Amino acid sequence: MALRDSIRIMVVDDMSTSRGLLMQALDELGIRQVDYAADGKSALAKLAANPVHLVISDYNMPQMDGLHLLKALRENRATSRIGFILVTGRADREIIETGQRLGMNNFLRKPFSTQQMRACIQAVVGAL
Repeated sequence: MALRDSIRIMVVDDMSTSRGLLMQALDELGIRQVDYAADGKSALAKLAANPVHLVISDYNMPQMDGLHLLKALRENRATSRIGFILVTGRADREIIETGQRLGMNNFLRKPFSTQQMRACIQAVVGAL
């Protein structure tokens, strides 16, 4: 069985259009076990109840941005080992360094292609 058939991913983005683009790219990659959350707080609640292998989260969200979500995941023993990819249109040095310090596994710069997403995910979890 290919990894793409068994990997569970959660997409976290407050913008339905951006969330849709991320989920469409995952679908094009053959990844079918995809859940989503519209914000960091609801993502934390869903992940506590049903952990996934990988979170792909937008950086810029209200109340809890992607880096705060990452920090909360890493501080909870049940979610601390979940892979984390930050998606941002503002991939400046400070955001990336902070993410790396918090335990981010990779980042994806907006706009992205499906092939860029594949390479980003494979750098974290291995060949799909």
